[in-house]
Amino acid sequence: QVQVAESGGDLVQAGGSLRLSCVASGSIRSITAMGWYRQAPGEPSLVAKISRDGGVTYADSVKGRFSISRGNAQNTVFLQMNNLRREDSAVYLCAAEYYEDPVVGRAWGQGDRVTVSS
Repeated sequence: QVQVAESGGDLVQAGGSLRLSCVASGSIRSITAMGWYRQAPGEPSLVAKISRDGGVTYADSVKGRFSISRGNAQNTVFLQMNNLRREDSAVYLCAAEYYEDPVVGRAWGQGDRVTVSS
C-alpha cells in the first residue's frame, strides 16, 4: 500500500507565493503518478499531476502560475504556487496513483489548507 502526507499550506496574500510538499511512503515502486487536487468545497478537482515518465498535466486555471515538480527522491513532489488568487483558496490534497497487480488505486493525503486573502 501507499501512504501520502502533504505540508506547506498557509495563509497568504493575493499575489503571493506558496510551496506545497508531498511525500509518499510504503510501496513507492508501485506509484505511477503523483499529483495535487483541491477541494473548496465539493469534490476534489485536479490541480496538477506528474507521471512516472515525467509527463505533467495542469488545470487550465493554474497554467502559468503553478508548477509541479519531483524531488531527487521519486516519492516526493512539490507544487510551487505563484501569483495566488482568492479563488485558489481550498484544501489541497496530494494523491498518489499506484498499480499493484491487479489493483489500481489512488492514495490520498489528509489535505492541507491554503487561504488566500485580498
